[in-house]
Amino acid sequence: MNDPLASLPLSAIRVFEAAARLGSFTRASEELGMTQAAVSWQVKALERRLDQPLFRRLSREVALTPAGERLARAATEAMTALRAAVADLTDTGEGILSITTLQTFATRWLASRLGAFQVAHPSIAVRLDTDSRVVDLLRGEADLAIRASRQREWPAMESVLLFPSAQTVLATAEAMARLPPEPRPADLLSVQRVGSEAEWAAWFRNAGVEAVGPAPEGPRLTADNQVLEVAAAQASGGVAIGSPVMFATEIAAGRLVQPFEVYIGEEGGYWLVYPKDRRRARKIAAFRDWLLAEVRADATAQKLLQDRPAPTTGD
Repeated sequence: MNDPLASLPLSAIRVFEAAARLGSFTRASEELGMTQAAVSWQVKALERRLDQPLFRRLSREVALTPAGERLARAATEAMTALRAAVADLTDTGEGILSITTLQTFATRWLASRLGAFQVAHPSIAVRLDTDSRVVDLLRGEADLAIRASRQREWPAMESVLLFPSAQTVLATAEAMARLPPEPRPADLLSVQRVGSEAEWAAWFRNAGVEAVGPAPEGPRLTADNQVLEVAAAQASGGVAIGSPVMFATEIAAGRLVQPFEVYIGEEGGYWLVYPKDRRRARKIAAFRDWLLAEVRADATAQKLLQDRPAPTTGD
């Protein structure tokens, strides 16, 4: 039986896949390092071989025909698998492991542990990116990601739950001194609180405290980073909301206190995410195994995993 792929050059499939994925001959030419005319010629040659159009040429862009959509899905899957196979074959354990993650996770949990990974794997250099921009792992913008999300599944990705992203009240010693010896959640209504009113309202609601108003000493710092909010609380002797995992060192040293087992954000989690077809890449497998061992050794993370419900699929 004749192989229908025998008459189709791989170079044309590669060009078609890029143009289909990017929706533009111009962007495909930039990605592939070719001229736009060369991209157009390769696509036309492929259409002649298949005897049917794959794109509709519009004034400023191109759009796939039904036949093009069918071929594009298969071509993207095939090219992704081929890139992964080549990467795995040429990966000698040396090179750079590119990790994209959140600044809080990087600075409060990962950075202090990365030295142990690099001692165990001296041939793997780590590049850590804490930009909040979500990168495209399928296009190789990073090898893997560690993100906080309510979502637990992503197309073409393998995801591993590290621990819930639940947060709770973290209080300074000064704030605790202003509370009764056996404080109740409602006692925090009279304490200086750092963070958004929405987060505090959610926490008080989970604690069974109603009619929450503004903090007693007027508006305070609200940031998009729990590290900044907890730091502000430490500087002012107040309380903030943060992850007990991220601030376990401060809690163990007595610089912060977790007075209540009341949480918000329980529906989310910190996830390790990487392309399914790269799960066997040596540098990814080495980091995954090391990271999961570190999580198992983290008593606070394990307590959250045992006590909090597992995150469910969401948007």
